[in-house]
Amino acid sequence: MADRSDDPDADLLAGALAGDREAFGLLLERHYDRIHGLAWQLTGSRADADDIAQDVCCVLVERIGTFRGEARFTTWLCGIVFNACRDLHRRRRSFGGFTRRLSVLAALARGPDGRDLHDAMWVKSAIAGLPAAYRDTVVLVAGQQLTHAEAAAILGIAEATVSWRMHEVRRMLAGRPDAGI
Repeated sequence: MADRSDDPDADLLAGALAGDREAFGLLLERHYDRIHGLAWQLTGSRADADDIAQDVCCVLVERIGTFRGEARFTTWLCGIVFNACRDLHRRRRSFGGFTRRLSVLAALARGPDGRDLHDAMWVKSAIAGLPAAYRDTVVLVAGQQLTHAEAAAILGIAEATVSWRMHEVRRMLAGRPDAGI
């Protein structure tokens, strides 16, 4: 593991990697809001964010041992959350997503509640209208305040591509008639 003395999670992480359950619990407690917030930003749904956050916490129990220290813990964690959201989107495109929508239409299941509709207002913003690759980049860089290098590692692209996408997003948003930038 690389020297991460600047990582505020270093002590808890070392304990969690050594099998200290209390350190692992404190690490999860410290980062739960980040996990849930990123999941909500990427899905636009509180219920989906709740499910993803729970899944990520469970997966972390198994995956904490795979952390190699090549990045800050928060960057590694954001990658796990990002991939969990990507997996959810893939599943939604499957037959299961179709049957869920059909059951809501047939009144066999409840649709999203008013909180989801209110909380999802950000999805209606200019960022929501961006192509998925740009939106994912903005959520990681602006929403999670990751560096371009960290976002590039999560997205599996070059750091220069992240920089270019952020430049393009600013250009696209500045060209909108409702832009106040």
